[in-house]
Amino acid sequence: MPLPVLLNDQLELPVLGSPLFIVSGPELVIAQCKAGIVGSFPALNARPAEKLDEWLSKIENELGEYKARNPKRKVAPYAVNQICHASNDRLTKDMETCVKHKVPIIITSLRPPSEIVDAAHSYGGVVFHDVINVKHARKAAEQGVDGLILVCAGAGGHAGTLSPFALVREVKQWFNGTVLLSGAISDGWSIASALALGADLAYMGTRFIATEEANADAAYKAALIEHAAQDIVYSSLFTGVHGNYLGPSIVAAGLDPANLPVADKSTMNFGSGGNTKSKAWRDIWGAGQGLGQITDAPPVSELVARLKAEFAEATADFQRRAIA
Repeated sequence: MPLPVLLNDQLELPVLGSPLFIVSGPELVIAQCKAGIVGSFPALNARPAEKLDEWLSKIENELGEYKARNPKRKVAPYAVNQICHASNDRLTKDMETCVKHKVPIIITSLRPPSEIVDAAHSYGGVVFHDVINVKHARKAAEQGVDGLILVCAGAGGHAGTLSPFALVREVKQWFNGTVLLSGAISDGWSIASALALGADLAYMGTRFIATEEANADAAYKAALIEHAAQDIVYSSLFTGVHGNYLGPSIVAAGLDPANLPVADKSTMNFGSGGNTKSKAWRDIWGAGQGLGQITDAPPVSELVARLKAEFAEATADFQRRAIA
């Protein structure tokens, strides 16, 4: 499937930087878009709710000025993530703000409400919905979403358990919209592999936590550099939904990663503490299994340039192998 029109010839690399709770702010989003990949943030990161209007204006103004100064550069559009759950009492107000600003891409999580799709389509925006299985993917497609974000095994934060080889290929049999792939994607080779599998865009989160512009604690960034896939723990305890977290941060919170109870879904709390006194995302750090490829925390521009070079190398290698 071709990319949505608003992404045509706007990307230096087929990547959407995923929305990271607490971590993603205007600085990270602007740096990602300037580097030629889609930057995004959860609407709930802008607190209080009135701050969202300020953030969107800041992003639009800075990107507009950058485009005017650099007319030959590819500057990607940005995205805002909406958590569609009963615990999010800001959803309607935040979506009204997004409509006011004509946010190019809306990313929906948990439930794909048709009213969000209709609102985005009213001004020409597109909606990408994240899913962890085919059942959820079909429900989202029925609501008219433009793209599906397949959150596979190994993705940071709320993640599924299916292999991308299973989920991507099954969804591609019946879905004609844009397909984004998430799960342990941390370098240019992984991006190329996502496209080889049939995805249109790679969906990368953990790698961008370890960048200069990310609003993450220095200790969090250092932990991503220090640890690897073996240190990731999959649990529903912290928000009520299963996700991947850094084991050492769980230990630091006084818990045993090997003996965590299963949470009651009725206690879902995506902005704070879930079922423990330690707060998810602030104290319990989300991370994907691809952190073994993270060795530094450079500026976003430097990281994207590196990813682009690796992607080109991987693509050329794939082509050589195919010819051989």
